[in-house]
Formats: sequence, C-alpha cells, structure tokens
Amino acid sequence: MSTPGFVVAAPASGSGKTTVTLGLLRALARRGATVQPYKCGPDYIDPAHHAAAAGRPSFNLDTFAMDRVLLADLVAAGAGADVAVAEGVMGLFDGAGHAGRSGRGATAEVAALTGWPVVLVLDVVGQAETAAAVALGCARYRSDVTVAGVILNRVAGERHRDLIAPALAAIGLPVVGTLGRDARLTLPERHLGLVQAAETADLDARLDRIADAVAADVDLDALMRLARPAAVLGGESETAAPRFRPPRLQAPGQRIAVAQDAAFSFLYPHLVRAWRAAGADIVPFSPLADEAPDAAADVVWLPGGYPELHAGRLAAAERFLTGLRAAAARGVPVHGECGGFMVLGAGLVDAAGTRHAMAGLLGLETSFAARKLHLGYRRARLRDACVLGPAGAVLWGHEFHYSVTLACPDAPLADCTDAGGRAVPESGARRGSVTGSFFHLIDGAPG
Repeated sequence: MSTPGFVVAAPASGSGKTTVTLGLLRALARRGATVQPYKCGPDYIDPAHHAAAAGRPSFNLDTFAMDRVLLADLVAAGAGADVAVAEGVMGLFDGAGHAGRSGRGATAEVAALTGWPVVLVLDVVGQAETAAAVALGCARYRSDVTVAGVILNRVAGERHRDLIAPALAAIGLPVVGTLGRDARLTLPERHLGLVQAAETADLDARLDRIADAVAADVDLDALMRLARPAAVLGGESETAAPRFRPPRLQAPGQRIAVAQDAAFSFLYPHLVRAWRAAGADIVPFSPLADEAPDAAADVVWLPGGYPELHAGRLAAAERFLTGLRAAAARGVPVHGECGGFMVLGAGLVDAAGTRHAMAGLLGLETSFAARKLHLGYRRARLRDACVLGPAGAVLWGHEFHYSVTLACPDAPLADCTDAGGRAVPESGARRGSVTGSFFHLIDGAPG
C-alpha cells in the first residue's frame, strides 16, 4: 500500500501554508514518524526547508510540467514513510489558466490525482463566521477534491476561535488546529521567497519554535487519521502499478560538475535523483569558495540562485572563472540556468548599479538596478542539438527572476512560449558548447 498523506493548502498565498507545513514536518518527525515532504508546483526554496524540517529530500509534484508516470514515481519515492505531507502552491485552485476548471499545475490537481485529502489553512485575520463560508466554497468547488479539516491561522484568541469553529462544525469541517498571531513563527524572506535554508544560521531553532507551536495547538493524531494512501497515478492503465520513468530530460553527462553554494542552489531534486539513477556522478563545487569545476567532468552545470547578491565575490573568483573557461575551451558542455546563465554572461549589474564582469562565455548583460518580474511556465523547443537534447526537443521549465536583459547577442537556444502558448522573449543563448537559459528545467515534454 502507498504512503498515506495529506495536502496542506489555502485559499490564497500568504495564508501560512509554509509555516504550518514546516511545523507539521518537524513536529511529526520529533514524535518518531518518518515524514515524506512534497511541494506542489515549481519551487526550489521551500523544498530545501522541508528537507531540513523532515530529514528527507522533498520532491516537487507538478501536474503542469510532469506526466502521470513521473508523478507516480515521485509519489512512490515516499514508500516506507509513515505519512506524506505535500505543501500547496498559491491558492488551492490557482494554476495555469483552464476555463471552467482549476488551472493545470494547481494544488487541487495534485490532491485529485493522489487522492490525498486537503487540510485547509485559513488566515482568519479580520474574519469570523465568513471563514466557514470560504472553507465551504473550497470544499464544494471540485467533487474530486476532499477538504478533510481546517487549521485556523493568526487567531486573535479563544473568543475569536469560538466565533469560527462552530460554523465550521456545522458544515462538517473539523478544526484540527488553531495558531495564534506570533511574530516569532516566521522565517526571513527576500525577493524570490524565503531566505535559503542553508543561509539561515538559526534555522533549526526557528523550525523547533514553529514545531513547538504546532505540537501544542494542532491535533497531530487527528491529522494522521485524516491521511489517506495515494491513488495509483497510472502508466498505460490507471489500475496498473506505476512504472519507473525518469524525467524525459536525461542525464546530460556521465560526470557532471554542479555548482553548489549560496549563489547556485536552484536545482530540482527530482532531476538530480534521475541523473544518479542513470549512473551519472554528481561532483559539486563552490564558486563562492573559488573552486574550479572538476577537470575530469564531461558537463559543467551552473544552477540558478542568487549571483546578484555575491557578484563581487564571483567576479574575483579567479580559480572558478579560469576553470570554467578552460572547460569551455576544451569543448565541454557548460550550461547555466537563470542565475547560472547570468554568470556565464559578460556582465551583471547589481541592485546598487555597479557592473561586475562575469565569465564572458556568453554575451549576456543583465541588471538588477531596475527590477522587472519574469514569472511563469515555459515550453522551449531547442533550435539545435546541445547538452539539453537534440534539435527540436521540447522542454518544460519555469522562469522566475527580477533581472533585466541589457544585451544578449548570441544565437538563441530555443523558441519559448508561456503556459497559454504565447511567445515570450526568453530564448536563452548558445555559443559553441556553452548554453544558458532563464528557465529552470523541470522535464522534457512530448514533441
């Protein structure tokens, strides 16, 4: 039988899903439970916090950019855990647009496919009985999504709770927890979301403080009773046992040097898992520590992250830059995603307006002096064969950054469209064996 689980969701972003999820993961783990975390949709920051809280890698479940066989494999990765806890994305039904039904990629799609019930987090600031109406709407909007319980967040006190809980009981939705307004139950944030787990020096203490509040005010036993085994997501048959299928995007090489530090950390765990399953060796190195990529690597990969916060150190990292340029000169494929793409470029202008010279392997010039949001799914068709695949291969990815492109003179890497099929400016770049894109790869797509 598959691992029982539930989905932590909310009517809107900012309701406290991440805080509640982290508290549940740490509180259940401290009780001795083996907890498998997941994150709905494209995200690389929250899963790192999940892993710190639960002690197990957290995998993304993305119903827009992953097919059911890959989703089934990732759900099966939780086998042996006592419970799976999946944190939702945005509001419960929010995803890429789809008229008459919640959008593709929405949390509701994960709940419907897995059969895991939803635990709804309601931020009840400024509300009383109306909170029950919101919960009822969420519970009835889709017949294939079960809202099994409610956690009230930012409750002003016992009287406030007593104005809400009876109305929820009257519509058959039990309140399984109540959390008060406590500024200590927060994590530091920056422009792309939470400050990275590895950068938060007191993360364990913060997670324990959140878990203490959750253990005191949430009925963990009731949540465990609400959990249900995941449905089989299906290969050729919805009733057949799921077949293992790694992402269509296969390992780019046999020995992959991967940049890994506070400037380069946005790499999806399911891709690394698939590369290793294919027999690839992952050799991490730290550009911020001025480490060069492994000279024996047949691929160098620079993930996204926050190079704009460390641009001066990267520009001065001579061993790193020399090693990167030497790999490219030997014809080794070098690929950068988003922040990694910027570092492969000619220069990066930080938020203060100072330009820092980067590797110069591509002509890209980017600036954070005037921020502009780029956000959304990307469908990319490769123009030519490269480390990402053959010419014409279609990739699914996600773009999320605030940089402005000042110049990008190299040949385009791909033709990109958004979730609705509309052309977008993002096209990446390529020069010889060096490639880069602003989109983060999630999986290959059917041609």
